[in-house]
Amino acid sequence: MTGWPVDVAFWVLAVGAVWFGWRVFRTDSMVRATFALLVSFLDVGAIMVLLLAEYLGVALFFMMAVEMTVMAIFMVAYMMNPAGLNPMQMVHQPRVAVVAGVLAAAGLAAVAWFADLPSVALVAPQDTIRELGLEVMGESMILMQTAGITLLATMIGAVALTAAHGRFGEATSGSRPPRLDPDAEPVEQEMARPDPHAHHGGHG
Repeated sequence: MTGWPVDVAFWVLAVGAVWFGWRVFRTDSMVRATFALLVSFLDVGAIMVLLLAEYLGVALFFMMAVEMTVMAIFMVAYMMNPAGLNPMQMVHQPRVAVVAGVLAAAGLAAVAWFADLPSVALVAPQDTIRELGLEVMGESMILMQTAGITLLATMIGAVALTAAHGRFGEATSGSRPPRLDPDAEPVEQEMARPDPHAHHGGHG
């Protein structure tokens, strides 16, 4: 695949991958960060397809789509921060992370610009892809099918657990939205205090 359309697509996908990767650390929501990372990985997978690494690109599509979706569902179902949508600190040791990121980017850029990479003409694909497909989907078919069913059951179970109405009634019954102010009194303490307006039973 050559020509200016491929070059334009490469740069658009590359910029998108970097931008969405940056958004992972700028958002204050675990769920939004998860889907931003998913889009960044999908951009990288599309770049692999452009570079004629179709198998790796498509494998990245499937792997990241399932992994990030399951991660987001479990965050919504089980995080102490309800739905993973309330503001929270997404970056730990930010100075160390910034220094490490700058050094890594500088090293990769130096390799890309100054390394004398070999130029090898692409030959027609042999039986490598076919043999790889048989290896993955041949003797390992039962393993792949079992893993797929397990992931599907996990996603269905997580969605069922987060349903608004369950066997014990409405999920929102007796609950209150969390505080957005980190210095405010926790909702649990407020709910634990007795209600001064509650009426006691009559005298015998």
